Amino acid sequence: MRNCLAIFYREVRSYFNSPVAYAILTGFLLIAGYFFYAIISSFLNYTLTASIEAQYYQMAPPIINVNMMALRPFFLNLTVVMIFAVPLITMRLYAEEKKSGTIELLLTSPIRSAETMFGKYLAALVLYITLLASTSIYHIILFIYGNPELGQILTSYLGLIFMGGSFIAVGIFISSLTENQMVAGFVTIIILLLFWIIGWVATFAGPFFGSLLEYISLLNHFDEFGMGVIDIKHIIFYISFISFFLFLTLMFIESAKWRTR
Repeated sequence: MRNCLAIFYREVRSYFNSPVAYAILTGFLLIAGYFFYAIISSFLNYTLTASIEAQYYQMAPPIINVNMMALRPFFLNLTVVMIFAVPLITMRLYAEEKKSGTIELLLTSPIRSAETMFGKYLAALVLYITLLASTSIYHIILFIYGNPELGQILTSYLGLIFMGGSFIAVGIFISSLTENQMVAGFVTIIILLLFWIIGWVATFAGPFFGSLLEYISLLNHFDEFGMGVIDIKHIIFYISFISFFLFLTLMFIESAKWRTR
């Protein structure tokens, strides 16, 4: 555990002692802020139009749900942003070690491969959660001027943490395969996009394969979190997905360790 924490602290310092974390955070906030502004503006325009039409036709104003019309689209858009943000976090984790030659020290050191991997994974997860936490300012604005549901916000963030953890697991595995950070980042984006959109073709794949594609779609498992529902089957899926890719990473690193002996 001590070795894992040592790797974790080293990776966290590496992120925040360089412009990487701040550049990712700034870009992420700008894009998330744009989505928040666009969605809220559209919501307000719709509310105003519906109110004017109700007055004109002398009808009761429609019931407009800010949680479904503003919060849910915002979080869904964040999942798209994460597809491009997470690879920027993970692409250096092992690729940089390989390029600089420090991977040899890690492989031959008394630190176990699992401790190194979990330390790197946790550091990337902390940076990812920091990105998510930075968006809380937008919801504070909503609470000042509106009445959103806190429960739906919290479950949406929980879903994003599980989805992001899955993204990071894929990213760290791809990073362990190459010494080129750009290649690691690009390949991770492609794979994450595939897992994100794979459910779209489920209706054309027949009953069996359609159900399978829907099940492995990362986006489908996030839907209920975005609606304020926590279902244990979705949590089990994300944990299994994360465990699978971390296992693949560990197996590859262990095979590399044996080759260096």
